[in-house]
Amino acid sequence: MQLDELDKKMALAFEGYIVRKDLVRTFARQFPVPTYVVEFMLGRYCATTDEAEIEEGLKIVQRQLASRTVKAGDEELFKATAYKEGTVKLIDVINVRFSDKDNGYLATLPSLRLTKVRIPDQIVDQNQRLLTGGFYAEITLSYDPMIADEKGGNPFGVFALKPIQLSKRDVLDTLSSARKNFTTDEWKDILLRSIGLEPSQIDDNAKNAMLLRMVPFVERNYNMVELGPRGTGKSHLFQQVSPYAHLISGGKATVAKMFVNNANGQRGLVCQYDVVCFDEVSGISFDSKDGVNIMKGYMESGEFSRGKESIRGDGSMVFVGNFDVDVAHQQRVGHLFGPLPDEMRDDTAWMDRIHCYLPGWNVPKMNSSLLTDHFGLVSDFLSECLSHLRNQSRISVLQGRVNFGGALSGRDTNSVNKTVSGLLKLLYPGMEDQVPDEDLEWAVRQGLEVRRRVKEQQKRIGSAEFRNTHFSYIMGNEGIEQFVATPELRSDNDIGSDPLESGQIWAISEGGADVDDNAGLFRIEVNQGPGSGVKVLNNPVPPAFRESVRYAEQNLYSRASQLIGDRDPRSHEYSIQLRAFDASKKGAKLGMPVLIAMCSSLLNKPIRGGLILVGEVNLGGSIEPVLNAVNIIELAVEKGAQAVLLPVSCRKQLFDLSDDMATKVDVQFYADARDAMLKALIE
Repeated sequence: MQLDELDKKMALAFEGYIVRKDLVRTFARQFPVPTYVVEFMLGRYCATTDEAEIEEGLKIVQRQLASRTVKAGDEELFKATAYKEGTVKLIDVINVRFSDKDNGYLATLPSLRLTKVRIPDQIVDQNQRLLTGGFYAEITLSYDPMIADEKGGNPFGVFALKPIQLSKRDVLDTLSSARKNFTTDEWKDILLRSIGLEPSQIDDNAKNAMLLRMVPFVERNYNMVELGPRGTGKSHLFQQVSPYAHLISGGKATVAKMFVNNANGQRGLVCQYDVVCFDEVSGISFDSKDGVNIMKGYMESGEFSRGKESIRGDGSMVFVGNFDVDVAHQQRVGHLFGPLPDEMRDDTAWMDRIHCYLPGWNVPKMNSSLLTDHFGLVSDFLSECLSHLRNQSRISVLQGRVNFGGALSGRDTNSVNKTVSGLLKLLYPGMEDQVPDEDLEWAVRQGLEVRRRVKEQQKRIGSAEFRNTHFSYIMGNEGIEQFVATPELRSDNDIGSDPLESGQIWAISEGGADVDDNAGLFRIEVNQGPGSGVKVLNNPVPPAFRESVRYAEQNLYSRASQLIGDRDPRSHEYSIQLRAFDASKKGAKLGMPVLIAMCSSLLNKPIRGGLILVGEVNLGGSIEPVLNAVNIIELAVEKGAQAVLLPVSCRKQLFDLSDDMATKVDVQFYADARDAMLKALIE
């Protein structure tokens, strides 16, 4: 393997805690154990850059895995070894149950098909997860011939047990100290390489999705749904990478298994694991009608009650599954929660407890080109660090730096806070680490998007209480309100209901005198900065649009006090781009939209969402008449506009507008430029 610069920096910063991920794959499917078991062994013997040491370590790992993992057909050989030598060492998943008949605990070793293995109370008391699904461990199995002679005796017993997970207490200090040696982008790449992916082979959307998958490991009581195409590795992280996660694949999710067994008081999975993942969630069913209700209570508060006692757990819940169709089709025929079981599919109360809907369609299908050959953190070290981070919170980082818009409810705000906190813990594991504004804003945008996706589905189901989904935020006290959309809900030429950024506006050109200059949809984008004058970025600039820009510029200068107050428009340079979305490219008679976009940019105020502005202003400030208002409104409805702002002179033409069209869009009128600006801008 050719070491890159990141590998070299990792070798210096994480000595003894890294492993080449291509080495892990050399043992893939060779032995019947998860990835983190292999990495546990490799981290013990191959955490170095020295090729000779790696080769020697690989031999040791190969030898130990070969001698201690039980392949099909080797069961009796291991039992015979224990019989002849008294003990045998093996690596296996082990779980324990209490047997009142035997007045003690009995362990199960599936690879040896042993279900009645004696295990000391002390070992069970030290590892209570043995009672709820168990875990992989290095086990010393003993055989007692004296007990074998007894009627009904259990001669096999666990003599010693070492869980395959790191137990050092200072792991988080090691992680946070090493983090200081890397930039944010480098650190994201390290996290992705640590779960086996090569970041250079995936785009930013996929990277964000992968980092979001890790949030349930660092955030208590975090509820996440991921639905998407098959083959994207949705369950890999929860099955192969961390011993603190438990994967439920199909079947029934019983209350006793998930929460508490009333018969013996045994705590369920949410109390024993950091993350409980429902794989292939469409095939999950519940054993009782109140199963989902208990789940909803737990998802809301982290508590559940069975009988008199209220029990607290902090396990995160993840639901993953597949779409049988693409996202666009799924939204046409229903909503994005469609693949869920009947008990959850249309339950808006259950949906409202989901903190994150992760867009699984942003993740590419797994193949060899996406897998990394570079260094990554050893899985047991990483999983231990992630588990420790659950005891911290980063919500305080938001205070005084980020303000959320009025569309967010209490649950929305809590969901976004938890997502942001989780992402910041991943990026900055040290409590005292300073979070730059750009990283904080990135985390905020992710948190708003994945929560808004939940609200959009609730709105699709028809609940009026979820009508307002225009999620926004403001960085600092003087910042600009930024709106966050869910990309799958709109295309580039879809008006949508979200406000655009300041300086951007939707407009319809009524067309010009030329035969080929028809009405068409445009988006005008204006950026301003220090300097003077106006620069149109289109090349070549359509002459008709250049004329409209000249009219807008002169009106801005001559009517500055009415439009923008005491600001000096001549001390700014304006960069203007015209984007066409129809066959019409000339951009004739767009003076008023250009003028309002320039005002919006100067005032740092966005235009109302779903609004289209129509009209031309002449050099004297008068509004030119629009001759085809009905056609323009019909085009606006076709493009998905919610409101159209027209010159008041168009009012009489609208007697010819059909009743059907009149009910589909809000038609408003303006008398002059100031009136248009006041009606177009968000207060």
